[in-house]
Amino acid sequence: MKVLVTGGGGFLGSAICKQLVARGHAVRTFSRNRHPLLDTLGVEQHLGDIASMELVIEASRGVDAIVHCAGKVAPWGSLEDFYETNVRGTDNVLAACELNEINRLVFTSSSSVVQTGTDQEGIDETAPYAQPFLNAYAHTKALAEQRVLAANSPQLATVALRPQIVWGPDDPTFVPRILAQARAGRLRLIGKTPKKLDSVYIDNAADAHVLALEKLAIGSTIAGKTYFVTQGEPVLNEALVNGWLNAGGFPPETRRLPLGVAQFLARTLESTYGVLRIAREPPLTRFAVDVLSSALWFDISAARRDLGYSPRVNMAEGMARLAQHLTRERLQKRG
Repeated sequence: MKVLVTGGGGFLGSAICKQLVARGHAVRTFSRNRHPLLDTLGVEQHLGDIASMELVIEASRGVDAIVHCAGKVAPWGSLEDFYETNVRGTDNVLAACELNEINRLVFTSSSSVVQTGTDQEGIDETAPYAQPFLNAYAHTKALAEQRVLAANSPQLATVALRPQIVWGPDDPTFVPRILAQARAGRLRLIGKTPKKLDSVYIDNAADAHVLALEKLAIGSTIAGKTYFVTQGEPVLNEALVNGWLNAGGFPPETRRLPLGVAQFLARTLESTYGVLRIAREPPLTRFAVDVLSSALWFDISAARRDLGYSPRVNMAEGMARLAQHLTRERLQKRG
């Protein structure tokens, strides 16, 4: 197939591009900036903003399928900014599918669309959308996912994947935040009791997208459905955090912050940053508190059954690869 990957220069998008190229697909990307890595893969790059319908339509002309990864990902920010990228951008991708007669669309959603900030253990795709959503990211991802699923038709086959905490080498979201907090001496475990938390290593998340793309067709069993994508081996939240710390060369964190105190600090910081119109992210957000203090793991039997998904990189191997990557980065900086 000839496949357009939106956000193809990003963390997940570039991993998907690597796997698509390795499997013999012709790949084109649509991103804000040019990426040298994609040049080395022989990927055709189109540049622009996903919020521009004209540019999205032009970039998708002549392709057989789209993997829509582009999106604004952050635990905090204005609803307007998230809506412009995550919802309007998805509307533009759907318009491009219709106008260019593209009949396959794989959408990168998020497990946050069902997260309530309370313990959720072993839940599957029948879980309802959260009410209310934990943040603007989750809210706009849910709106976009609903649009994608509703667009499934005799002309367009769609599927939505919901990865949970994607991490690994070059992760721009989770690992850097944890390491930055540790570096500043502000990191704490939250709550009295460790809880089980799911995540997914980057290569496994990319695998799921490629599998979904190759199985997706009009009228296929996966068309119009959503799938959670995780490691399939939830670990205690402190084990995940300390695994990242170890990979980054930091000692394990044992200090704890009471849940009530963490929630109060997060609300206060978000309110203050909002009133003062401070653009940068607060050092503690309600979303981070909820994720790191609640049990949150999923039943991925549907992805195993329908997509043939089986995480090929386990937690131990993923942590080892992350440690090697971060060690190389530290040595390069010193050199």
